[in-house]
This record gives sequence, structure tokens and C-alpha cells, in this order.
Amino acid sequence: MHRRHLLENVHVYRETWADGLAPYDGFDAAEEGRNLAKFQDFVAHYRNCFQRELDVGHVTGSALVVSPDLRRILLTLHAKLGKWLQLGGHADGEAEVHEVAYREAVEESGLKRIRFFPYERLFQLDLDRDPLPFDFDCHDIPARKSEPAHVHYDVRYLIVADPAEALKITAESKDLKWFTLAEARELTTERSMLRQFDKVDWIRARLS
Repeated sequence: MHRRHLLENVHVYRETWADGLAPYDGFDAAEEGRNLAKFQDFVAHYRNCFQRELDVGHVTGSALVVSPDLRRILLTLHAKLGKWLQLGGHADGEAEVHEVAYREAVEESGLKRIRFFPYERLFQLDLDRDPLPFDFDCHDIPARKSEPAHVHYDVRYLIVADPAEALKITAESKDLKWFTLAEARELTTERSMLRQFDKVDWIRARLS
């Protein structure tokens, strides 16, 4: 499986979230549509979309790590960008982006007992399939040293961890901390982050 598998996930995600089946609080159909169209066009056009060496942009995988009750979120203070973000990183040629997100969640947090949150059951989807992305985002990365400005085409997954498990801060991060959703919202004005928090709230409300 290569690009085709990811494009299939875009299609399932579109039917689940973007086409109105999951109108979470703060839902913006135009925003979802723009993100998905840009993401889909990029992946369909570039055979090497998973390679970091593609200087116009590349696919990344990230994990929004949440507590089992979906009331707390683990965020990292990104060492280079200086922003509180979800965990994640480059695919570096790996087409199974959920594995990228899982790997980055482990490497950037030190957590060992993590799992994908099967939110798909809310939509009666096949739970034997690979984890369904929780969000798609296309965001600009500024130029740094020898690296030109480019775009990260980010595939995001929802991952569960125990807040009592010890954390390990790596060189990728200035800090690593659990926040309530209300606290997390105070850390950012970026729609890309707030959208994820809205989705967590929506899922928790329907599971409770």
C-alpha cells in the first residue's frame, strides 16, 4: 500500500467528518473542504509525497494524545516553533501514516502504554480497518537555515494514554505537559489546534 491507501482514508474521512455526518461544535464545512482538497491534490500529484526531501512539502503524521476520559490532552512545547502542539513528525518514506503517528507519540513522550482511540465506532465503521485519521491539516512551515519554506500535509490520529505514566522530554521539545481542554484552548489561537479540541469535546459528549 502506498498513496492509494492514504487517499482511501481521505475518502472515508470526508464521508465521516467533512460531509456533515459529524457536525461537531465549531464545525466549518468550508475549512474541512479546503484542507481535504489541498491534501488530496498534493498526494495524488507527488509520488514521493512521503519523503522529507520533497522541498515543496511532505506528508507528516501526528497524534493528539488524550486521557481515557477525553478530558485531558498531552501537548508538547515545540523546540523550534515555540508553540504548544500535538506530538508528530515526518513520515520519512513511511506510507502507513498511522504508524508514523504512533512512533512519534512514543518517541516524543516516553509513553509506552498507548493505543489508538477507536472513535470510528460512533459512525459504525469497520473496527478491523487501520485507524481512521482524526483530522487533516495543511500548514505552512517557515524557511530555516538551508531548509526552504514548505507545507506540512499532516495526518492526525487520536491516541489514548494514561496521564499517570511517566513522561520523558526529548530534544524535540522544550516542555511536555497534560492540560484540560479549557487550559489547552488558552494556549493557542490557531484554528488547526482548536478544531482538534472541538472534535474531542464532540466525541466525549456522544460517548458519555
